[in-house]
Amino acid sequence: MAPRSPKSKAKPQAPPSEYKQIAEQWKKAQAARDAQKAAAQRQGLPPATENVHMLEEHRDKLDKRRHAHFEKRWRWTVAFWAMLLVIHAIGIWLFTGGFLLTRLVLEEKSSCTQPPIENTKALLNIDDGCWHPKSFDRAVVVLIDALRYDFTVPEDPKEARHFHNAFPFLYETALKSPQNAFLRPFIADPPTTTLQRLKGLTTGTLPTFIDAGSNFAGTAIDEDNLLMQLKEGGKKIAHLGDDTWWSLFPGYFEPNISKAYDSFNVWDLHTVDNGVIDNIFPLLGAERKGDWDLLIGHCLGVDHAGHRYGPDHPAMAAKLQQMDTFIRKLVQNIDDKTLLIVMGDHGMDSKGDHGGESDDEVEAALWMYSKKPFFGRTAPEYATPPASAKIRPVNQIDLVPTLALLTGIPIPYNSLGTPIEEAFAGVKGNDWRNLAAVSRLASAGIERYQASYFKTRSMSQSSEAGSPADLWSRATSLTNDDRAIYSAFSEFQAETLRIYKSLWARFDIPRMIMGIIVFGLGVVLLLMYASRDQDDEFVVMNDAELDYAERKLELMQFQDETDAPQDIFHKDLLKGIWDTKVLFTLAVLIGVAAFRQQSMDRLAALVVLLLIAGIASSLHEAGKTILNILPDSFWGWMAVVFTVSQSIGFASNSFTIWEDSILLFFITTFGMASVISSLRLESKANRTLGVYHSVAFVILGRLASYSKLCREEQMPYCNSTYYASASSSTSAPYQLVIPFVVFIVLPSIIKSFLVPSRSWEGLAPTWIGYVFRGGLFLAATYWVIDTADNGDWFVGKIPEGSLKTVGVYVAQVVLALAFVAGSTAFVWAPPCVTILTTPSASGRPTVAILGYANAIGSRYLLLPLNILIGCLLLSKPMGSGALAIMMWQILSLAEILDLNDLKTNPIGPVMLALLGNFYYFKTGHQATLSSIQWDSAFIPLFTIRYPWTPIVVALNTFGGQILAAACVPLLAIWKVGPKQKNVLETTARSLGVFIAYFAVEALATMSWAGWLRRHLMLYRVFNPRFMLAGAVLLVLDLVVILVTLTGVRSNTLSLGEVFGFAD
Repeated sequence: MAPRSPKSKAKPQAPPSEYKQIAEQWKKAQAARDAQKAAAQRQGLPPATENVHMLEEHRDKLDKRRHAHFEKRWRWTVAFWAMLLVIHAIGIWLFTGGFLLTRLVLEEKSSCTQPPIENTKALLNIDDGCWHPKSFDRAVVVLIDALRYDFTVPEDPKEARHFHNAFPFLYETALKSPQNAFLRPFIADPPTTTLQRLKGLTTGTLPTFIDAGSNFAGTAIDEDNLLMQLKEGGKKIAHLGDDTWWSLFPGYFEPNISKAYDSFNVWDLHTVDNGVIDNIFPLLGAERKGDWDLLIGHCLGVDHAGHRYGPDHPAMAAKLQQMDTFIRKLVQNIDDKTLLIVMGDHGMDSKGDHGGESDDEVEAALWMYSKKPFFGRTAPEYATPPASAKIRPVNQIDLVPTLALLTGIPIPYNSLGTPIEEAFAGVKGNDWRNLAAVSRLASAGIERYQASYFKTRSMSQSSEAGSPADLWSRATSLTNDDRAIYSAFSEFQAETLRIYKSLWARFDIPRMIMGIIVFGLGVVLLLMYASRDQDDEFVVMNDAELDYAERKLELMQFQDETDAPQDIFHKDLLKGIWDTKVLFTLAVLIGVAAFRQQSMDRLAALVVLLLIAGIASSLHEAGKTILNILPDSFWGWMAVVFTVSQSIGFASNSFTIWEDSILLFFITTFGMASVISSLRLESKANRTLGVYHSVAFVILGRLASYSKLCREEQMPYCNSTYYASASSSTSAPYQLVIPFVVFIVLPSIIKSFLVPSRSWEGLAPTWIGYVFRGGLFLAATYWVIDTADNGDWFVGKIPEGSLKTVGVYVAQVVLALAFVAGSTAFVWAPPCVTILTTPSASGRPTVAILGYANAIGSRYLLLPLNILIGCLLLSKPMGSGALAIMMWQILSLAEILDLNDLKTNPIGPVMLALLGNFYYFKTGHQATLSSIQWDSAFIPLFTIRYPWTPIVVALNTFGGQILAAACVPLLAIWKVGPKQKNVLETTARSLGVFIAYFAVEALATMSWAGWLRRHLMLYRVFNPRFMLAGAVLLVLDLVVILVTLTGVRSNTLSLGEVFGFAD
């Protein structure tokens, strides 16, 4: 035999006994299979392989049917919520149309050849003066946006702040050369927004509060105004600066010498001002004398410095110093025939914001200068400029007749202003004849306007003693005493202005009532929808074996009935709208209204009432009656008390002013009640957890309360901590620690809520542990960059604007991570579960699904976390800390509701709504227009870009409420397994309770604002709170449709693909 290779070995042979054992096992298995086949044949069942195939086929068909059914249910749910949005919008529109009235604008125009009264000084010539001999050939108007009066008066250096003593030229000139200049407080009529102030400064009439909404989308002024009179007189107007003028006066400005600059970029302190300064001086040369008759320069740096830093900041001092140098140089370059006016359009509050009617916001400055002696004082004490804005103020509308008469053009037809005394008193201050003449002329214009207005309104004028008609009659009867004539006409002008301020505050009561009725019935409809009846069961089992057994039984009993009718709750609710009678009635109403050309408000109200009636009827048929609204538990009554008591409290201005403290009391009350409830739980572990989360809920609310932004009415009993100081709008360097603490702690806290339910699986560790944490780090980094930019940490070391550029790109990365990558991940991510297979003693593998009991909630949590990243970035450091605490509180709330079996109780959504409102205040906001953080628009953007700019500002303003709306489903589906039934309907009902809280709040603020329409604090307290409530409600309606319900759909589809769809 050939020798074997040492590497080749014979295969080992099994012992004979082993072969026998395998053969016996095979025979037993074959016999068992044959017996199973025989039994199946005797019972008429298919073979096992065919049975498995049949069950798989049934499973696929059942999932497809349930998937299609779910999509239909979801679409009808969205349709119902869209209908609620329409009802809310129309109700608010009807009320605001009657509450925030716009004044009647008369189309008449003043004419140079037709003065309102016979006047011996009228030359009826634009070159010499139409109604009064002109004093100046040209005028230069420099508008320094937000130039508050106290910025211009001296202050003791020991008590001076950054905005003091930085702009002394105006005061010094008026004091040392009273015949060449005067300085007086210049009082703006609210709202103190630039666009409305420009309307008043050019037309001489009063704006209405509702115009504030158009501050950044101005429409052309059609009524008579100074610029229109100049244009029609053949005069040339040049403009430099704020582009708002170009929106109001399109086609008015000389194209080759006028330049407009973006007005909304509050981060840019220098571009507009430098553009005005660089371009205005070449136009003052003698060779450019015929290029313009009115030259307007609108500087924005002071306003932007206030918005960005607040008034008490070195940047404000630098800006005021620049303006001081600019005006000094301007005085040197004008000639004797040129009038120079420097003024502010409004002031600013202690944080640098404006829009309301506080003293700091309405007190601007007015300075007039003439190179030749021209101005006078009627009393020696008037030679010193007023020390404060409370002394001898001038209404801003008084500029209109003053400038018109000084430059020889007609006073605009709608002007209600009074000629400013210093401009017509003569250099000796005793030219009473001239004062009487100009006062008589302005008064005649007012009387003419008044007659036209009352005729158009079909109203009659009062002639009782002290009325404008009586004062006019007495003034015109005087003949010899010029001083008495001047005083009489001044009294007439003051009384007429008072009358018109009250007249334009008249309300359309029927329309207001109509809006309240429509909105109120909409609230009742929402409460009926959100109510719970006996059939609204949401029993959470979370038993995987029971779910599997139920699933197998469904497959075995499956019947392929593709055309079988399926009940869809929201479809049944909307069926009343499509009723033939309803549609016929709507068609008749619309046809009659169109034929008679009736107003749209009544038609809209009738249409909405019919729709509400149809839906209410369907709800009643479904068992959702008004009686179901009444709660049947302690927690239900607590939800009602919280909602109703707060709504009643809005009738008090002090309650409204201190709303954040009231909300903290409600939050603490719930936490203490949940502590007591948790102590009654049977399980020791549950008792411990319940008490822990309840105590944490209370402590976290108290911790968040240290983030404060005080409103003016709260002083001196409130200490602002949101910014570096009460007079700043930037964060303190120490506050930069907060976002980094959030970056380190928050992901670990979220993990601690997921680990107990084995839900730290799937995408959760990667997304929360790395992506979410990375987003938090980048957001914290952004605020370091922003603070370095604001504090000039690297000035002179890196190119100017580099930090801003880097910061914008970092912010864009964070938002892309949150909303682009985050949305993609949420849509496509699998459930946060892991399937483990382990062998058992019987030899058959055992399957364990980690995270099964919280499969729905853990995956949905990714959606609010993505929103949280964006909101954290767009809030200041204190705000980011507050929102992180809010997320912690929401998770604790979910645990409390789960432990106390309150998932479907209304207290959950109501507490979430309370948290949303509470954190609105904790993120640096108040129910005032001036607290809107417009600078947030430039966190991820260099300039205004639609629609992104409004979206960014909305996320900053309503971040707390938006996050709360996104978390509503979390309360119902936290620690709920994937086979839970009626998740969509239960979530929609929770959303109904949540939105009902805000709807009741809006109804209450609407009703109280209407009832207290003559209250002193109407436009300071009640009206802004109503506007906030209405805006929040509409925003949340949109968030529910676009974010929350869409998120529930994506979550359900992802779970259905893995575990199959539940009913």
